[in-house]
Amino acid sequence: MDRRNFLKTSTVGGAAAALSSCGHPEAPLVRFLPDEELVPGVATWKPSVCPGCRAGCGVLVRVMEGDAEVIRNGQHGVVRMGVAKKLEGNPEHPISQGRLCPRGQAAIQLTYHPDRLGHPLERVGARGSGEYKPLDWDAAISTLVERLRALDDRRAHATLAALTRPLRGVRRELIARFLQAFGAGPPSVFELFSDDVLRRANERSFGRRQLPTFDLSRARYVISFGADFLGTWNSPVAQSAAYGEMRQGRPGIRGTFVQVEPRMSQTGANADRWVPVRPGTEGVLALGLAHVMLQRGLASASSGAAVGALIDGWDAGLPAYAPEAVERETGVAARRIARLASELAADRPAVAIIGGAPLAHTNGFFNAIAVNALNAVLDSVGRPGGMRFMPEARITLPEVRSETSTASSAAREQSFSLLRDRMRGVTGPGVEVLLLYDANPVFAAPRAWRIREALAQVPFIVSFGSFLDDTSTFADLILPDHSFLESWMDDAPESGSDRAVVSVAAPAMRPLHDTRATADVLLEIARQLGGRVSTALPWHSYEDALRAAVQSVDAGASADAKTSADVWTLVQQQGGWWTETLESSSSEMKRAAGASIRRATPRFDGDETEYPFHFLPYPSQAFLDGSLAHLPWMQELPDVLSTAMWGTWVEINPRTAERLGVSQGDLVEVASSQGRLEAPALVSPGIAPDVVAMPVGQGHRTFTRYASGRGANPVALLAPLVEPESGTLAWAATRVRVARKGRGRLTLFAGGLRERPGGVTR
Repeated sequence: MDRRNFLKTSTVGGAAAALSSCGHPEAPLVRFLPDEELVPGVATWKPSVCPGCRAGCGVLVRVMEGDAEVIRNGQHGVVRMGVAKKLEGNPEHPISQGRLCPRGQAAIQLTYHPDRLGHPLERVGARGSGEYKPLDWDAAISTLVERLRALDDRRAHATLAALTRPLRGVRRELIARFLQAFGAGPPSVFELFSDDVLRRANERSFGRRQLPTFDLSRARYVISFGADFLGTWNSPVAQSAAYGEMRQGRPGIRGTFVQVEPRMSQTGANADRWVPVRPGTEGVLALGLAHVMLQRGLASASSGAAVGALIDGWDAGLPAYAPEAVERETGVAARRIARLASELAADRPAVAIIGGAPLAHTNGFFNAIAVNALNAVLDSVGRPGGMRFMPEARITLPEVRSETSTASSAAREQSFSLLRDRMRGVTGPGVEVLLLYDANPVFAAPRAWRIREALAQVPFIVSFGSFLDDTSTFADLILPDHSFLESWMDDAPESGSDRAVVSVAAPAMRPLHDTRATADVLLEIARQLGGRVSTALPWHSYEDALRAAVQSVDAGASADAKTSADVWTLVQQQGGWWTETLESSSSEMKRAAGASIRRATPRFDGDETEYPFHFLPYPSQAFLDGSLAHLPWMQELPDVLSTAMWGTWVEINPRTAERLGVSQGDLVEVASSQGRLEAPALVSPGIAPDVVAMPVGQGHRTFTRYASGRGANPVALLAPLVEPESGTLAWAATRVRVARKGRGRLTLFAGGLRERPGGVTR
């Protein structure tokens, strides 16, 4: 212990001893001296970046003087320090525009969570048991360095692997460069509700491998195929702001909105018309609309020729997609198809959106290409009121040259399926050391992928997570990260604005516990390894690496910055860097060459006679893919449509429920070819009769006191089918059967709480 920390502790030793004699000798209070000078009662607003989803919203953190429970040198105590009190949207940030969703508001609980890991841990029990002992940082880092040196001595560099959540910006590049310099492959990324299908389709259609941005504020007609863009999909805060402008921001003009989906989402509940469709046939409906417009002369085939030519039969006017044929396949009446097509053509600018379940079928790529073609027919690509692509903000770590090699921007991520096979020994090289960063495939992957068994075969696993979750309990060593409020943050959003945006923020508060930023830990490991790894990552801290990356930005792109030093100052003041308004035009987009795409029929796991219902797991407003289930505010948040909370439920159409003898709140069993689960029924008219749905998020075995052992995990029912173009999980391609089991308990937020004989709590 250094002199300063000794004085901090010893100064309050007398007070702690006095308190410890008052009935609680086993838990003496240690009050540490403040680490900073504070002005009582005065709030400071500091910029940061919301970690709640992939949108990359900029936030402001309200910081004031307060007491905080902390860990210092292995001791628990209290210190008066600047603490974060509230999060709000940053009004200057182009994505959030001063707004913040409920998940963003709840993100402050990541810092103050009572089950947050406060120091390094070493496993002492069986894998998955969650039994660990404390470890100091020097010993923890030395343990990992020794493992990596052993791989280096045996020239087994390729047996190091990393699995992360989706990352962008400098953090992603630093991890990739660390692996590259060591001699390992690129990191693998795991995401349950992946949008890679749409990215690939956009690359094929427009030459842009990214998610689109929709100019909803100037659109007069919007048709969405499954995209919950006001709730959970893509950039919901930015999209909600633009949608509000479309509906109420133009005097005398109120845009029309149609939602196409088999289960009503939060977005669908805001639509003028909700159109149920058979799962997996959304692309056929989109081409049916295009066929009507082309055949009736409501649109010119030449306007969408470049993109439409990807579709088989385009030159002939899409004869296979006549309304009557489309009705038989989709369940949408032919006259309705004709009316929708006429409205789209007449009320321009119009735009089509696709996201969510339509992309999660085995024909998701076809569905995405079909909607892209519809946008081309509508002449909405790169136009006001249509779709465009956000200019890319490129900040990269500078190249580092040595006598033997050059370290530069690393390649794209390795597929998760390849990593899974490597861990299981199916293909080489195997995995001897695995680095985990905020990915939880044990919870969010189908059982048939046998992730638990694969992890059990890896000799050494290191987690950088802040919480014990279903996957990190398999780790041999845990090196807990700072929270986002305690560390440097950066992001490069891909959608939600017409400007190039880089979000960068300094720590809003000092660390509460004995944690370290993962990026700084990797830089320290690189220094200790030495050689090519140290050369490739020469920065002393992540702040230094960020500064070097940000100062590579073209300063002339911003009116407020003239030099690279100005850019660094600017990003710290406003929470990032962004260009002046710069809209992309259709001339900037070029279709990738390739063979035409034929109609693809969705495949489903499970015979229809045995499993008569389509199963639709969906990202919940509160938990998304389950990564936020440990936040108590999210557990308490009522579902926006049903008001259900604190559990899991199965949504069933009233006609289906009557046929099955199921009432609201009854316990039902849902079974697929992969497994079964039980949950209470929620009878809802906003779902097609041949579909049952469940929100994803609950059902964790291990994920703090608030989420462990609560509810059921619908991912456990999913078949391991994939979308072949991207290799991502086809999470909407499983069929199930449903049977009543007896009384259940369903918690709804409405008029207080009471138990009803039918099993419903209100």
